[in-house]
Amino acid sequence: MASEHTAKAFDSDLQELTRLVAEMGGLAERMIVESVDALIRRDVALGQRVVAADAEIDNLQRVIEERAVLTIARRQPMAVDLREIVGAMRVATDLERIGDLAKNMGKRVAALESDFQPLKLIRGLEHMTDLVQSQVKSVLDAYAAHDLPAAMSVWKGDEEVDAICTSLFRELLTYMMEDPRNISFCIHLMFCAKNIERIGDHATNIAETVFYMIEGQQILDKRPKGDMTTFATTVPGN
Repeated sequence: MASEHTAKAFDSDLQELTRLVAEMGGLAERMIVESVDALIRRDVALGQRVVAADAEIDNLQRVIEERAVLTIARRQPMAVDLREIVGAMRVATDLERIGDLAKNMGKRVAALESDFQPLKLIRGLEHMTDLVQSQVKSVLDAYAAHDLPAAMSVWKGDEEVDAICTSLFRELLTYMMEDPRNISFCIHLMFCAKNIERIGDHATNIAETVFYMIEGQQILDKRPKGDMTTFATTVPGN
Protein backbone atom coordinates (compact mmCIF):
# COMPACT_ATOMS: atom_id res chain seq x y z
CA MET A 1 0.00 0.00 0.00
CA ALA A 2 2.83 2.37 0.90
CA SER A 3 4.60 1.68 -2.39
CA GLU A 4 1.38 2.37 -4.29
CA HIS A 5 1.00 5.69 -2.48
CA THR A 6 4.63 6.55 -3.28
CA ALA A 7 4.10 5.73 -6.95
CA LYS A 8 1.01 7.97 -7.11
CA ALA A 9 2.85 10.78 -5.35
CA PHE A 10 5.74 10.47 -7.81
CA ASP A 11 3.33 10.54 -10.77
CA SER A 12 1.77 13.69 -9.34
CA ASP A 13 5.19 15.33 -8.95
CA LEU A 14 6.12 14.37 -12.50
CA GLN A 15 2.86 15.72 -13.91
CA GLU A 16 3.51 19.03 -12.18
CA LEU A 17 7.03 19.19 -13.65
CA THR A 18 5.64 18.45 -17.11
CA ARG A 19 3.01 21.17 -16.67
CA LEU A 20 5.61 23.72 -15.63
CA VAL A 21 7.84 22.84 -18.60
CA ALA A 22 4.82 23.24 -20.92
CA GLU A 23 4.07 26.65 -19.40
CA MET A 24 7.69 27.69 -19.82
CA GLY A 25 7.69 26.40 -23.41
CA GLY A 26 4.57 28.36 -24.32
CA LEU A 27 6.12 31.54 -22.98
CA ALA A 28 9.38 30.90 -24.86
CA GLU A 29 7.49 30.33 -28.13
CA ARG A 30 5.62 33.61 -27.67
CA MET A 31 8.83 35.48 -26.94
CA ILE A 32 10.41 34.20 -30.17
CA VAL A 33 7.51 35.39 -32.31
CA GLU A 34 7.04 38.72 -30.53
CA SER A 35 10.75 39.62 -30.51
CA VAL A 36 11.00 39.30 -34.30
CA ASP A 37 7.61 40.95 -34.81
CA ALA A 38 8.81 43.90 -32.70
CA LEU A 39 12.01 44.08 -34.74
CA ILE A 40 10.23 44.08 -38.09
CA ARG A 41 7.57 46.61 -37.05
CA ARG A 42 10.05 48.72 -35.01
CA ASP A 43 7.66 48.31 -32.09
CA VAL A 44 9.77 49.44 -29.12
CA ALA A 45 6.98 48.81 -26.58
CA LEU A 46 6.58 45.20 -27.76
CA GLY A 47 10.34 44.75 -27.63
CA GLN A 48 10.34 45.96 -24.02
CA ARG A 49 7.55 43.51 -23.14
CA VAL A 50 9.67 40.67 -24.54
CA VAL A 51 12.61 41.81 -22.41
CA ALA A 52 10.36 41.94 -19.32
CA ALA A 53 8.96 38.45 -20.02
CA ASP A 54 12.43 36.94 -19.60
CA ALA A 55 12.15 37.32 -15.83
CA GLU A 56 9.12 35.01 -15.86
CA ILE A 57 11.06 32.43 -17.88
CA ASP A 58 13.95 32.61 -15.39
CA ASN A 59 11.56 32.19 -12.46
CA LEU A 60 9.92 29.14 -14.03
CA GLN A 61 13.33 27.53 -14.52
CA ARG A 62 14.13 28.05 -10.85
CA VAL A 63 10.80 26.53 -9.80
CA ILE A 64 11.34 23.50 -12.07
CA GLU A 65 14.85 22.90 -10.74
CA GLU A 66 13.71 23.23 -7.11
CA ARG A 67 10.80 20.83 -7.61
CA ALA A 68 12.98 18.38 -9.52
CA VAL A 69 15.60 18.30 -6.77
CA LEU A 70 12.90 17.94 -4.11
CA THR A 71 11.28 15.07 -6.03
CA ILE A 72 14.61 13.26 -6.32
CA ALA A 73 15.24 13.70 -2.61
CA ARG A 74 11.78 12.52 -1.54
CA ARG A 75 11.10 9.75 -4.07
CA GLN A 76 14.63 8.50 -4.83
CA PRO A 77 13.63 7.48 -8.37
CA MET A 78 15.66 5.00 -10.41
CA ALA A 79 16.34 4.41 -14.11
CA VAL A 80 13.59 5.74 -16.39
CA ASP A 81 11.90 7.74 -13.60
CA LEU A 82 15.13 9.54 -12.84
CA ARG A 83 15.65 10.29 -16.53
CA GLU A 84 12.21 11.93 -16.61
CA ILE A 85 13.25 14.37 -13.91
CA VAL A 86 16.67 15.02 -15.41
CA GLY A 87 14.96 15.55 -18.78
CA ALA A 88 12.64 18.20 -17.33
CA MET A 89 15.63 20.10 -15.90
CA ARG A 90 17.52 19.87 -19.20
CA VAL A 91 14.56 21.12 -21.23
CA ALA A 92 14.03 23.98 -18.76
CA THR A 93 17.68 25.01 -19.18
CA ASP A 94 17.32 25.16 -22.97
CA LEU A 95 14.06 27.10 -22.70
CA GLU A 96 15.72 29.61 -20.35
CA ARG A 97 18.45 30.15 -22.93
CA ILE A 98 15.85 30.57 -25.68
CA GLY A 99 14.28 33.28 -23.51
CA ASP A 100 17.66 35.01 -23.22
CA LEU A 101 18.11 34.98 -27.00
CA ALA A 102 14.63 36.39 -27.59
CA LYS A 103 15.32 39.06 -24.96
CA ASN A 104 18.52 40.01 -26.81
CA MET A 105 16.47 40.61 -29.96
CA GLY A 106 13.88 42.60 -28.04
CA LYS A 107 16.64 44.89 -26.76
CA ARG A 108 17.80 45.65 -30.30
CA VAL A 109 14.48 47.13 -31.42
CA ALA A 110 15.15 50.52 -29.83
CA ALA A 111 18.58 50.67 -31.51
CA LEU A 112 17.19 50.44 -35.05
CA GLU A 113 17.23 54.03 -36.30
CA SER A 114 17.64 53.52 -40.06
CA ASP A 115 14.67 53.56 -42.44
CA PHE A 116 16.53 50.98 -44.53
CA GLN A 117 14.46 47.79 -44.44
CA PRO A 118 14.62 45.74 -47.67
CA LEU A 119 11.69 43.37 -48.07
CA LYS A 120 13.92 40.44 -49.09
CA LEU A 121 15.83 40.58 -45.81
CA ILE A 122 12.68 40.90 -43.72
CA ARG A 123 11.04 37.96 -45.47
CA GLY A 124 14.17 35.89 -44.97
CA LEU A 125 14.17 36.66 -41.26
CA GLU A 126 10.44 35.90 -40.99
CA HIS A 127 10.85 32.58 -42.80
CA MET A 128 13.74 31.60 -40.55
CA THR A 129 11.73 32.56 -37.46
CA ASP A 130 8.66 30.61 -38.60
CA LEU A 131 10.80 27.52 -39.17
CA VAL A 132 12.56 27.76 -35.79
CA GLN A 133 9.37 28.52 -33.88
CA SER A 134 7.76 25.49 -35.53
CA GLN A 135 10.75 23.37 -34.50
CA VAL A 136 10.47 24.55 -30.89
CA LYS A 137 6.75 23.76 -30.82
CA SER A 138 7.25 20.35 -32.44
CA VAL A 139 10.03 19.31 -30.10
CA LEU A 140 8.09 20.43 -27.02
CA ASP A 141 5.11 18.39 -28.24
CA ALA A 142 7.49 15.45 -28.76
CA TYR A 143 8.82 15.89 -25.22
CA ALA A 144 5.31 15.93 -23.72
CA ALA A 145 4.18 12.90 -25.76
CA HIS A 146 7.46 10.97 -25.53
CA ASP A 147 7.38 10.87 -29.33
CA LEU A 148 10.89 9.87 -30.39
CA PRO A 149 10.31 9.95 -34.21
CA ALA A 150 8.95 13.52 -33.94
CA ALA A 151 11.93 14.56 -31.81
CA MET A 152 14.37 13.06 -34.29
CA SER A 153 12.63 14.88 -37.14
CA VAL A 154 13.45 18.18 -35.40
CA TRP A 155 17.01 16.99 -34.75
CA LYS A 156 17.52 16.28 -38.44
CA GLY A 157 15.94 19.60 -39.50
CA ASP A 158 18.58 21.84 -37.92
CA GLU A 159 20.58 21.90 -41.15
CA GLU A 160 17.80 23.78 -42.96
CA VAL A 161 17.89 26.59 -40.40
CA ASP A 162 21.66 26.89 -40.80
CA ALA A 163 21.29 27.13 -44.59
CA ILE A 164 18.74 29.97 -44.35
CA CYS A 165 20.94 31.78 -41.83
CA THR A 166 23.99 31.55 -44.10
CA SER A 167 21.99 32.81 -47.08
CA LEU A 168 20.62 35.74 -45.09
CA PHE A 169 24.10 36.59 -43.84
CA ARG A 170 25.42 36.79 -47.41
CA GLU A 171 22.56 39.11 -48.38
CA LEU A 172 23.37 41.35 -45.43
CA LEU A 173 27.03 41.55 -46.44
CA THR A 174 25.99 42.58 -49.95
CA TYR A 175 23.80 45.41 -48.65
CA MET A 176 26.58 46.63 -46.34
CA MET A 177 29.12 46.73 -49.18
CA GLU A 178 26.72 48.57 -51.47
CA ASP A 179 26.01 51.40 -49.03
CA PRO A 180 27.79 52.09 -45.71
CA ARG A 181 24.60 53.71 -44.41
CA ASN A 182 23.07 50.23 -44.27
CA ILE A 183 25.78 48.84 -42.01
CA SER A 184 24.17 49.60 -38.64
CA PHE A 185 20.82 48.05 -39.54
CA CYS A 186 22.46 45.03 -41.16
CA ILE A 187 24.66 44.33 -38.16
CA HIS A 188 21.65 44.38 -35.85
CA LEU A 189 19.84 42.02 -38.19
CA MET A 190 22.92 39.81 -38.34
CA PHE A 191 22.93 39.38 -34.58
CA CYS A 192 19.19 38.64 -34.63
CA ALA A 193 19.60 36.02 -37.35
CA LYS A 194 22.37 34.40 -35.33
CA ASN A 195 20.15 34.41 -32.24
CA ILE A 196 17.37 32.68 -34.16
CA GLU A 197 19.85 30.09 -35.44
CA ARG A 198 20.95 29.47 -31.85
CA ILE A 199 17.33 29.01 -30.79
CA GLY A 200 17.20 26.27 -33.42
CA ASP A 201 20.24 24.70 -31.76
CA HIS A 202 18.39 24.65 -28.44
CA ALA A 203 15.41 22.94 -30.10
CA THR A 204 17.90 20.31 -31.27
CA ASN A 205 19.23 20.02 -27.71
CA ILE A 206 15.69 19.28 -26.49
CA ALA A 207 15.33 16.61 -29.18
CA GLU A 208 18.50 15.00 -27.82
CA THR A 209 17.03 15.13 -24.32
CA VAL A 210 13.91 13.30 -25.54
CA PHE A 211 16.18 10.63 -27.04
CA TYR A 212 18.01 10.31 -23.71
CA MET A 213 14.76 10.05 -21.73
CA ILE A 214 13.41 7.27 -23.95
CA GLU A 215 16.54 5.36 -24.91
CA GLY A 216 18.59 5.88 -21.76
CA GLN A 217 21.68 7.03 -23.65
CA GLN A 218 23.02 9.98 -25.61
CA ILE A 219 22.74 10.25 -29.41
CA LEU A 220 26.01 8.97 -30.83
CA ASP A 221 25.47 10.27 -34.36
CA LYS A 222 27.04 13.59 -35.29
CA ARG A 223 24.56 16.46 -35.20
CA PRO A 224 23.63 17.61 -38.74
CA LYS A 225 24.85 21.17 -39.34
CA GLY A 226 24.86 23.43 -42.36
CA ASP A 227 27.87 25.42 -43.52
CA MET A 228 28.05 28.15 -40.88
CA THR A 229 31.83 28.64 -41.03
CA THR A 230 31.80 32.16 -42.48
CA PHE A 231 28.96 33.31 -40.29
CA ALA A 232 30.40 31.90 -37.08
CA THR A 233 33.80 33.47 -37.56
CA THR A 234 32.44 36.85 -38.61
CA VAL A 235 29.62 37.39 -36.13
CA PRO A 236 30.69 37.10 -32.48
CA GLY A 237 28.32 36.00 -29.75
CA ASN A 238 26.27 38.67 -28.00
